[in-house]
Amino acid sequence: MRRLAVLLCLASLSGCLVGPDYQRPPPASPPTPEFKETMGFRPAMPNDTVDRGPWWQIYGDPTLDGLAAQVDISNQTLKASEAAYRQARALVRQDQSGLYPSITGTASAQQTGTGTLRGGGGTAVVTTNQNGNVTSTASQYQGGFALAWEIDVWGSIRRTIESDSAAAQASAGDLAAARLSAQADLAINYFSLRISDQRTRLYQATVAAYARSLTIARNQVDAGIASRVDLAQAQTLYEQARSLLVAEGIARAQFEHAIAVLIGKAPSEFNLEPGVPPKDVPTVDAGVPSALLERRPDIAAAERQMASANARIGVAQAAYYPSISLGGAITFLSGGLGTLLQLGSSVWSLGPQLAATLIDGGARAAQVEGARAGYDNTVATYRQTVLTAFQQVEDALAQQRILVQQEQIQRAAVASAREAERLSLNQYLIGTVPYTTVVQTQTSALSAEQTLLNIRQSRLIASANLVKALGGGWRDVDLPPPTPIGGLTKR
Repeated sequence: MRRLAVLLCLASLSGCLVGPDYQRPPPASPPTPEFKETMGFRPAMPNDTVDRGPWWQIYGDPTLDGLAAQVDISNQTLKASEAAYRQARALVRQDQSGLYPSITGTASAQQTGTGTLRGGGGTAVVTTNQNGNVTSTASQYQGGFALAWEIDVWGSIRRTIESDSAAAQASAGDLAAARLSAQADLAINYFSLRISDQRTRLYQATVAAYARSLTIARNQVDAGIASRVDLAQAQTLYEQARSLLVAEGIARAQFEHAIAVLIGKAPSEFNLEPGVPPKDVPTVDAGVPSALLERRPDIAAAERQMASANARIGVAQAAYYPSISLGGAITFLSGGLGTLLQLGSSVWSLGPQLAATLIDGGARAAQVEGARAGYDNTVATYRQTVLTAFQQVEDALAQQRILVQQEQIQRAAVASAREAERLSLNQYLIGTVPYTTVVQTQTSALSAEQTLLNIRQSRLIASANLVKALGGGWRDVDLPPPTPIGGLTKR
């Protein structure tokens, strides 16, 4: 009964914990009521209200929808992140096993022999060898069980479970962040490829237009009403446009290769036919800044890393206290299998053990100090992650707002440049302007068209970056729940 009372006392002590309980620290600066870049600008597209689970569907592009769906299936970076998450979960289960006793079993059978007959424990068989000498052999059987149980009096094991459970949640956040990043990268490369297709069509049309201008200049020279300088200038513009058309193939190929890798394919296995970018660029409502803390998986992962580091302080502090364990063993030893499991053949032991470090030269104090420093590191990382998230949202909002205005202005510039090109070519035909005027207007018109395509590309990329900065359709409630550790009190 006394032994039982001691065991119950030790078990009750295992509900204690040393070390600080986790409290989430606030960000470096509290969120403002609204984002600065939303002041004076509100999204007007009806797609604002679309559920951003499969967020890429707001662009209404079936090809993009099909490609984005393959990211979850075949992207190798996501597979690596998913494996890391499973590894983190397995580590938690491994930690939990430390709360329970372990039992091991042993068994052996030995046959021994001597050249001279002697008495001994075991079953002896006396024989005579071919030389007439007396020999003996004996059989010995052994089996048993051993129990070892480290009683978590100070909560070291439980703090380890708490730390690794939070780390597993952080790994889940890293997986969600990797998925969102891969999806956004796919969308950005897809938009860039489609703009490259648009640029290719522009250059093809330009080459055809410059070929007509070259024919006009050649006819003018043949008629004797223009110099060969005009012909050389027309030839130069024509060849430059052809060069731009060829060079655009490099950019398109690189975007296509990037998409192939993002969906887990070798570039040689993937081809995407030319197409057009989304007709409309949806603008996205950013909501309020305080909600961003719940919508970014990288913020959630950084916060869980803080919780993990906080628990490691408790693990380090528990090393100051003695470890208490319960050990037991029972061994059966007999010369015959029939008598092996009899009580008279057994030897057993059972009792608690205590171990404590008396002098360590300051090692434990250094470990606690290092754990606290590690926690401070994660706090700074968390706050920096929040600040970076706010910056990314503000940047994307500014681009969304300003690029809308810039595109409107640039469209007017393109219309004016094309009109100037048309007028200058007509005036050249009647001989009122030199060909240099045609060259200037054609160059300006091409440049204006290129700028307009670049703005449209920037708008599409800014739209995808804003969705990414806002966390896509993710919420912190999507994190797996922590491993429950009940019945704990802080000591």
